[in-house]
Formats: sequence, structure tokens, C-alpha cells
Amino acid sequence: MKYLRFSFFVFVSTHAIAAAALGQVAKPNLLLFLSDDLTYHDIGCYGNKEIRTPHIDQLAEEGLRFEYCFNSAPMCAPTRMSLYTGIHPVRNGAHPNHSRVHDHIQSMAHYLRPLGYRVGLMGKRHEAPIENFPFEFLGGQHGDRGGGIDLDMTLMDTFIQEAGDKPWCLVVASNQPHTPWSRGDPSIYDAETLTLPPYLVDTPETRENLTRYYAEITYMDNQVSQCLEYLDAHGESDETMVVYLSEQGSNFPHCKWTCYDTGLRSAAVVRWPGVIEPGRETKAMIQYIDVLPTFIEAAGGEPASFDFDGRSFLGVLKGEADSHRNYTFGVQTSKGIYSGPEPEGYAIRTVRDERYRLVWNLNWDRKFSNTVVTRMEAYHSWKTKGEQGNAFALQRFEHYQSRPEFELYDLRHDPYEIENLAGKPVYDATQVRLKEQLVAWMKQQGDLGKRTEFDALSRKGVHDTKPPSSSP
Repeated sequence: MKYLRFSFFVFVSTHAIAAAALGQVAKPNLLLFLSDDLTYHDIGCYGNKEIRTPHIDQLAEEGLRFEYCFNSAPMCAPTRMSLYTGIHPVRNGAHPNHSRVHDHIQSMAHYLRPLGYRVGLMGKRHEAPIENFPFEFLGGQHGDRGGGIDLDMTLMDTFIQEAGDKPWCLVVASNQPHTPWSRGDPSIYDAETLTLPPYLVDTPETRENLTRYYAEITYMDNQVSQCLEYLDAHGESDETMVVYLSEQGSNFPHCKWTCYDTGLRSAAVVRWPGVIEPGRETKAMIQYIDVLPTFIEAAGGEPASFDFDGRSFLGVLKGEADSHRNYTFGVQTSKGIYSGPEPEGYAIRTVRDERYRLVWNLNWDRKFSNTVVTRMEAYHSWKTKGEQGNAFALQRFEHYQSRPEFELYDLRHDPYEIENLAGKPVYDATQVRLKEQLVAWMKQQGDLGKRTEFDALSRKGVHDTKPPSSSP
């Protein structure tokens, strides 16, 4: 029965008029694989020649690789809840980490089930309240410290079998490569010969951490392979849209918890046989909020009829469009994170076009802090190296905690955002233009800046009483 459904899909793609006359619509299966804390450039098909990710790389060869995909927030819970709802974090209510969406917000299962889909999730859960995310939960755990089975991949096998001839959507949410980097085999990576990205400081501690982080990426890549093997075993590969997303940046400094490209930019690879021409790449800019509307349209629904911040990029997948967004936006809510900056928090907002990124640190006169600052040995090795006379090491160490109000980067010439151009007269027009876009977006989102940051604990069920000293 499933073979017939796919056979008709091919028929539709070549004989649209006849299919319309029959009143039938093909419904592809939807497989969404989500990594956990993986910086976009730490994958082979995104330019890292030392990392071992053969299965994600093969997926890119068989499908479409997005050069410019972005999260709405560089933390796990806000990222996932914006992905599953199609709405940015402040407007859906889940802008702090470990928070919850507003009661009226709906998510993936609410939209796809009426279109005939079975909708499941296996692996990490980081959404709340649970009734707003009514996935069929197959099993898994939030977090992984090694030992035993992290995620039983046979759950996918059972899910496909039980779906029968019904189309399905399955989210596979891996725990890797989130810290503590305890999976995989670090010995396959030689710490002394690894090439460090320019924003990291070269110390033995950084290199050792990198081997364990890379080992978990390779471990996760094998999970991707298992998913693809189950599709093949059930004869479902040709009728399934496979989407791989890397989530936000890693636990290294200047990645997760920041609004730089290394925090918000994501790897995104989509394979859809018969629809996506293999080996394609696109510079069309998309955000995670666009994934759900795309799924809905691919399933035969009308995403424009819902109140999403995102919009479908189905035309990009089909090769009918080569652009999607002119600007992407991001928000970091630091109040309430582990070892976070208190009492007022540290609000960060950002906007990016194809070339420039503007970062607005609303609490710039205070210090940023998190678990990297309080616990990460590699980060503190930067300070030691700086105190021994390395100016770059000291600058990177200090910049992580103390930043100017505005940061502007030319990503065409400075892809790792090292040189801040904000305040330089030649870039005034660019800075003004980007700030106008950012302020307009914040207004649309109901984002009051410092006030929204200070009130963040109310989204977690905890209230504070002292108001912020100033606005926004």
C-alpha cells in the first residue's frame, strides 16, 4: 500500500493536471533529525575536513544543503519550541530556557494529525507544557551522561511498522553532542593536529575538549545512519522527506548562549527523492520557524491560514525559488540559565542579512555568565594563556563576559565575527538599517527588551520583584 502511495506521488509530479482531476494529494513521510548543541561548521559538508560525518555528508550529496539556516534562540528549549510551533520564542512565550509556551499555542501534532499523519517523537524532550506538544512519545531521555543505551533506535523501526499505510511524521531528537561529551571514541581524533576555528584559543585543554566533542558528533552521525537504514529496510526512503538540523552552537565559548553565527546558525540538509535534485546547495535564508509551515504545505495543508511567524520554503526545496528571507532574527534570554547573570539578566537581540550581523547587548554594562564561565576548564585556560602574554587569548576570555552595547560584523570578510565594526562611520548606514529592522521585529514580537528579560522567570513559574534600572 505504501508503495502505491509513492508511485502515485511520482505520477503527480509528472502529470499534475490528471492528479488534480482525481482530487488526490500525495503525502510524504516526514523525518526530522535534530542534533543537540552542534555548531554548524563542525560537519564535513559544511567545510570541516577533519570531522567524520559520512552519513550527514552523504545525505547532503543526495539532497539539498542550506548555507544559511538560523535558530531563533541559541538555547535548547526556546529553539525546539520555536521549531515545533513555527513562532519565535518571545511571542510563543518560551524565550527563557526550561520554560513553557502560552496556553493557546499549538504545535506540530496539532497541525499534521488533521492532515492524516501519525506524529511521533523519540529522544530528548524539552517542551512544555506537555499538552501543547502532544507528540506520540516513543521513548528516550532528556540528557545523557554515558553508560548503557542512550536512545534505542529500534523505536523508529516499530513506529514505521505500526504506521501501516498512514503517512507519518517522526522527530528523532538526539542528545548528542551536548555536554558532558561522554559518547563516541575520542581516540580517533588527534588533539595535537586538529585545526581550531579562529574564534577559539589554542590551548591543550581546548584541544582535548574538541576531541571529545568531535567524538560525540561522529556518534550522532551513526544515529543518522541508523534512521536511514530503517527507511531503506521498510522501503520508505523514496517516499520520505528527511530533514537534518544541527540545533544551536556547541558548549564552547562564543557559541551556545550567544547571538553570533556560531550560536544561531544551523546546518540544514533536506533529502526528498523525486522532488529535490541531488547535490544541490542554496543560499536562501531560512529559520527554524519555517520548518513547520513547510511540512504542512508538503502534507497538502495551507500554512498561510495559521498565525505563524514562519512561512513555507517548499518552493526552495522544489527548485522554484532561490531566496526566502531578507533578514533573520534571534533572541538570547540569560535570566534563569544555570550560573546565569543576576539579578537583571543579560538580554541579547540580533538581526542578520546576507552579509552583516548586528548584535544588541541590552545589558552590556553588566557581565555575562553561565556554566562555561563557572565550570569549563578550557575557557579558563584562555585566561591563563592571556596572563602569560597572549593578547588574543585574553581578549577572547574577557569578551565572553564583557561586551559593548552594539556589535556589527561583516560576515563576508569576517565569518567568525572577530572584528567589531559598530560605531565606525563608514558602517553607520548599515548599523542604522539593521537596528531599524531589529526594533520593528521586537515590536511585532511584543518584546520589551530589558523588561522582557527581567520578567523571564514568570515563564518558568518564578517571579522577581525588583524592576530593571532602564529600558529597553
